[in-house]
Amino acid sequence: MADNDTSQEKTEEATPRRREQAREKGQVARSKELGTSAVLMSAAVGFAVIGPSLGQSLMSVMTKLFTMSRQEIYDTNSLFNIWMMVFKELAIPMASFVLFLAFIAFLGNVVLGGITFSAKAFMPKGNKMNPISGFKRMFGVQALVELTKGIAKFSVVALMAYLLLSYYFNDILTLSQGHLPGNVYNALDLLVWMFIVLCSSTVIIVVIDVPFQIWNHNKQLRMTKQEIKDEYKDTEGQPEVKGRVRQMQREMAQRRMMAEVPNADVIVVNPEHYAVAVKYDVTKAAAPYVLAKGVDDVAFKIREIAREHDVAIVSAPPLARAIYHTTKIDQEIPEGLFTAVAQVLAYVFQLRQYQQKGGKRPTPIPINQPIPDELKY
Repeated sequence: MADNDTSQEKTEEATPRRREQAREKGQVARSKELGTSAVLMSAAVGFAVIGPSLGQSLMSVMTKLFTMSRQEIYDTNSLFNIWMMVFKELAIPMASFVLFLAFIAFLGNVVLGGITFSAKAFMPKGNKMNPISGFKRMFGVQALVELTKGIAKFSVVALMAYLLLSYYFNDILTLSQGHLPGNVYNALDLLVWMFIVLCSSTVIIVVIDVPFQIWNHNKQLRMTKQEIKDEYKDTEGQPEVKGRVRQMQREMAQRRMMAEVPNADVIVVNPEHYAVAVKYDVTKAAAPYVLAKGVDDVAFKIREIAREHDVAIVSAPPLARAIYHTTKIDQEIPEGLFTAVAQVLAYVFQLRQYQQKGGKRPTPIPINQPIPDELKY
């Protein structure tokens, strides 16, 4: 009974397929605090940057509105010009600023978890309409976390506001003693900087909330050992998955094979369609063995790598075909091919000695080596 309970505990990290399925349902890590803080900080910095020019525009508009003559009030053209000035001086900058904040809100929402759209997320779910499930959500761990975050946000912002008011208390009192419009500008500057500092305090919550949301999302996606076994059975049973796995295995095996070509003593070729890399190392095998082999494009690649690393290439079509069809990778060549391969290796070793020390150039071996009938292809 205890073993059964333990096996059902979600102790295993989510598989890539589980994460993909969750993403299709719209279940990704999100931080509301990140989006909120990004918007507030952008708004604060934006007001600090465009605030002076926006305030000047507002003052120009208000001055114009409060100094209109009776004739201008009843003149349609004058009213139209005034409204166009309002639109140009205030409406366009404010609309652009709002669009900028909307973009920041979108960016802050997708920076964690990415852009996702799932129709399943909008479909009605029975558990959301269940009052018992709703009651559990209200008093569950997630609700407690949200309550804690709310209290923390209020406490941090309230503390920061208290510190700011204490620090700027004398400056606030002296605002009423100034003259227009200087005291208005001073008040706006003070307000903007206090707003920036207050918004900056929300970064503290973001630094805590983002790692928590990632951890909580990963925890919710955890799987039991049985779920992993079932998923493995399902994926292994799909033909396309098997095909993809086999393709990846073939590609990995081919990459490993190509990496061994520079270590070969000789490349026996057809000369165009077949290529076999042969190595003779008495410390590893009693007979010459195959490091790599291939036909057509693979054979071309083997020859290309061999040329790059100065590996000897010998044209012996019957021998190349025989080795290719009778010997696997890392397998010793058949006994019936010992004589032919020995002649090729002897020629290669003599050629290598000639290239290093000079002397008489070795006689090329015959193209058609003696191959037993049972090994001919």
